[in-house]
Amino acid sequence: MKIIEKNFNVETGEETITERDETAAEKKARETRQAEIDQALLEANAKQAQRVAIAEKLGLSVDELQSLLG
Repeated sequence: MKIIEKNFNVETGEETITERDETAAEKKARETRQAEIDQALLEANAKQAQRVAIAEKLGLSVDELQSLLG
């Protein structure tokens, strides 16, 4: 992945833009963070599915169940 860095020198008003390849450490950090995000999304979807199932068993809409709990 390409990294674009933008630096601005306030004294001279000069702006420099540099494009470079990400380092191995940056790549690992990005992939680790993406895995964490994916896992959190899976967990959130599972919780929502549980809420929907409970609401259906009680004969309520998810909004009605939320208002009872919230």
